[in-house]
Amino acid sequence: MENYKTVAESQTTLTELMIPSYANFGGKIHGGIIMGLMDKVAYVCAAKHAGAYCVTASVDAIDFLAPVEVGELISLMASVNYVSNTSLVVGIRVISENVKTKEVKHTNTSYFTMVAMDEHRSTVQVPGLILKSDEEIRRFFQAFHKKELKKYLRMEEKRMKNEFEIAESIEIIKNERCIIEMEPSAPAPLKTIPGAAEKS
Repeated sequence: MENYKTVAESQTTLTELMIPSYANFGGKIHGGIIMGLMDKVAYVCAAKHAGAYCVTASVDAIDFLAPVEVGELISLMASVNYVSNTSLVVGIRVISENVKTKEVKHTNTSYFTMVAMDEHRSTVQVPGLILKSDEEIRRFFQAFHKKELKKYLRMEEKRMKNEFEIAESIEIIKNERCIIEMEPSAPAPLKTIPGAAEKS
């Protein structure tokens, strides 16, 4: 099928050993290291599907479900879940493996939105996606649904900004962990009318 690709054509797995220099002060692998590897595998997966240079446009929340230890192998498995016109969503599942005990942990999952670009940094259309299983259809629909939710949230944020009511907001957050210490508002300066002094 012209200008359509299967999910399998661009699926990518990156495996890397976690070395001591990747550790944080607590002795666990620094989250930034894993995030950097996720960005790398997202790029490879997206570029293989798009056949073009891709840039990261946004990243869904990355929730770390389990720590990664020094000496473990982590594998980052990336698949294209959804395509729009010039953008695509890459789903990434990260697992860690202790090579001695053979324990395998799911450490996190996230979704990277990538945009395809040409050599002039203009966006280009990406191939469509051929869905071959219930799971691929579910992932495509889930990514589409998230995109629609993001549109709604952006509109809500804009509405809240335009219709912000301080008293109502204080009432809603009064039981949260915050202390409101607002200084009294200064009185508005009196407006002077040019030439008024001369007339009096």
